[in-house]
Amino acid sequence: MHNPEGYVRTEIDHGIATIEFFHPSSNSLPGVILSDLAKTINDLGIDDRVKVIILKSAGEKAFCAGASFDELVAISNEAEGKKFFSGFANVINAMRKAHKFIIGRIHGKAVGGGVGLAAAVDYAIATEEASVKLSELAIGIGPFVVGPAVERKIGLSCFSQLAIDATEWRSAEWAKKHGLYAEIHGSVDELDEAVNSLAERLSHSSPDAMHQLKKICWQGTEHWDNLLSERASVSGRLVLSDFTRNAIEKFKTKAIR
Repeated sequence: MHNPEGYVRTEIDHGIATIEFFHPSSNSLPGVILSDLAKTINDLGIDDRVKVIILKSAGEKAFCAGASFDELVAISNEAEGKKFFSGFANVINAMRKAHKFIIGRIHGKAVGGGVGLAAAVDYAIATEEASVKLSELAIGIGPFVVGPAVERKIGLSCFSQLAIDATEWRSAEWAKKHGLYAEIHGSVDELDEAVNSLAERLSHSSPDAMHQLKKICWQGTEHWDNLLSERASVSGRLVLSDFTRNAIEKFKTKAIR
């Protein structure tokens, strides 16, 4: 059965490493799961047995609901705030630095940090249900840590639309049109077929060629270790406001934000 606290699991099969994460609150991301994800991606990124990585979440509803609200409201000072948001920075930077291509299997809605994960994979394949929303401004913070990853994929204009209009969903079709998703499919079966087919093809490609191509795809992001850490400080300060605490209490009554 699913662990009530959530988990990160890995499986390696014929050069394809699959990372699956789960949390009972719509696959939201508490610090422990963020830490496990970053470590897992860092380890697999240099594992010679692995040619390609698939990132997915469990369940049939949300792909990822972003930051854990329970942990956000428990943050009591700026240092704790920076540490929590650095968890997202560490995952994005791990994905950026991994020597392997990462395929994202986006089976449902993505919110906030979940959009960041979808943006930081190298090739995102989604279902028509996989709409996106950057809800951070609505709770008094902003998509500061995930912003560079999202902007890199969809451009500043579309990132601004998502970040400013923080309560509205954008469809999977919108996300594909603007480059967040490479493909969208009508069913989970078709999604899995597309993910597995691409992973299989990449598992037979040259590891060195893929590593060199990945470096080119991420050119210009070499400063992100510092940038995302600075962004984590901004979020960590803003999350302490009364505005944020009140907004999160209201949001917590909704199943998926």
